[in-house]
Amino acid sequence: MDLQNLSFKQTRHLLLDKQITAVEIANYFLARTKEIDPKIKAFITITEKEIIDQAQRIDEKIKKGEKLGKLAGAVMAVKDIFLTKGIQTTSSSQVLNGYIPQYSSSIYQKLIDEDVMIIGKTNTDPFAFGASTENSGYFTTKNPWNIEMVPGGSSGGSAAAVAADLCHFALGTDTGGSIRQPSSLCGVSGIKTTYGRNSRYGITAMASSFDCPGVFARDVEDIALVTEITAGLDPHDATTCDIEVPKYTENLKKINIKGLKIGLPKEYFTGSIDPEVKEKVLNAAKEFEKQGAILVDISLPSTDLGIAVYYILIPSEISANMARYDGIRFGQSVDGAPDIVSYYMQTRGKYMEPEVKRRILIGTYALSSGYYDAYYTKAAKVRTLIKNEFVEAFKNVDVILAPCSPTPAWKIGAKVNDPLQMYLADVYTVCINVAGVPGLALPCGFNNQNLPIGFQLIGNFFEEEKLFSLGHQFQQFTDYHQKRPQL
Repeated sequence: MDLQNLSFKQTRHLLLDKQITAVEIANYFLARTKEIDPKIKAFITITEKEIIDQAQRIDEKIKKGEKLGKLAGAVMAVKDIFLTKGIQTTSSSQVLNGYIPQYSSSIYQKLIDEDVMIIGKTNTDPFAFGASTENSGYFTTKNPWNIEMVPGGSSGGSAAAVAADLCHFALGTDTGGSIRQPSSLCGVSGIKTTYGRNSRYGITAMASSFDCPGVFARDVEDIALVTEITAGLDPHDATTCDIEVPKYTENLKKINIKGLKIGLPKEYFTGSIDPEVKEKVLNAAKEFEKQGAILVDISLPSTDLGIAVYYILIPSEISANMARYDGIRFGQSVDGAPDIVSYYMQTRGKYMEPEVKRRILIGTYALSSGYYDAYYTKAAKVRTLIKNEFVEAFKNVDVILAPCSPTPAWKIGAKVNDPLQMYLADVYTVCINVAGVPGLALPCGFNNQNLPIGFQLIGNFFEEEKLFSLGHQFQQFTDYHQKRPQL
C-alpha cells in the first residue's frame, strides 16, 4: 500500500481498521528512506532495529486488544541533538561521534510512550549552530525540491525528511528560526512554541534562554496533536511553565477568522526581501482577508537590531554551554598530550567544527572583562525592548503575519564562507526568539524555480492554540502543503 501522500491521521485509521499493520508501515518508510535518503542525506542514523521492534509491540497490542497510544502508527524522525537512550546522539559534531546516551529527552520519551515509531536521527548544523545544515561534522543535507540547494538550518535534516515523506513528523529545535526557516525553504509546516512550553531536558543546549523544541509536519493537525503531547510542565526543566495545555486538536476551528486583526509589520516587507517572497507572503495575507480578516499595518521598530542582539547573546550562552565538551566530561579526546592545557587545546581543536569554534570565540569575547557592559549588557537591554514591542503590538492585533526567510533556498556553498551573510538569513525569525513568543511556519507558494516559500503566524505568549487554528484553516482553503517534490 502506498502511504506516501497520507497524513498520520489517515495512516492511523488504516491501522485501527486493520487494513495495514504497524510492521508494514515501518517497512514502507524504511524502504522509502533507503531509496531516497542517499539523494538528500537527511539522516545521520537510521534506526532500523528500533522501528521494527516498536512496530511489533504495537501489532501485539492490537492483537491482544490493549489500549494504543495516541501516536500508534506514526513514524517520527528526531533531530540529532535530542538524547535518545541506547541510540547514538552526535549533535552532528565529531565531538560526540559514537556517543550513546543513558537516558532520553523528556519530549522524546513522551512520544515513545504514545507508541510512536522512530525511523532515525536527522542531520543538523553541529550543536544546532547554523542556518543551512552545511556546517555539520558529517555531511550537508540537500533540499528535496532541488538537491543543489540547502534545506535551511539548523533543523534541515528534519525538514528535508518531512518534505521527502520519509516520516509523518520530525522533531527539531528553534533558537533563532531553526524550525521556521527550514520549514519555509522545504515547503513544510513547523511550530516554534512559546519559550517554556516544551521541555528542553535531554537536548544538547545551544543557548539555554532561547532554545525551543518543536515539530515539523505537512499538516497543522499533526503538529497540533504532537504538541498536545509534548507540551507542559516538566519537573526536570525549571523553565517549563505550569500552564494548562489546551486540547489543540479539538479546537482547530475555534478561532473565527472574520473580524480577526492580522498585523503586517512594515519592517519585515522592506529591504533585502526577495520580490517573489514578498508577493507570496502578502498573497497569504490576502487569503485570510478573503475569509473576513482585517489586515493592519504595524511597526516593530527594533527589528533591525534583532540580528545584533541575537549574535551577542547567543554566542555568550554558547561559550558557557560548550565548556563541558572538553574530552573529560563529554566528547572524544586525543591521546598523548604532554599536559592538561595541551590536552584541552588539541582535543577541542581536533573535533570541534569551525562554526562551533567561531561562536565560542565571539561569546567569550562578549563576556570578557571590559566588554561585558559594552556588548552583553546592552544586548540584554535591547532584548527587553524587542519583547515589549511585541507585547504592545498584540494590544492592537490578534496575530502577526510575516515572512520566515528573506529568500527561498540558496545554492549549497553560496554563503558557507561568508558567516555574516549566513547570519542575515535569520533576519525575520530571530526577534521572535528574542521575545519568546510562538511562531507557526506554513508554506504559501513557490517561486519561478519551483522552490518553496513560506510565512509565519506569530502569536502572543502561549497562544499556540490560536496559531494552530488559523494554520489549519489556512490549509483548508489552500493546497500548498499538499504538493510534493519529485524525487
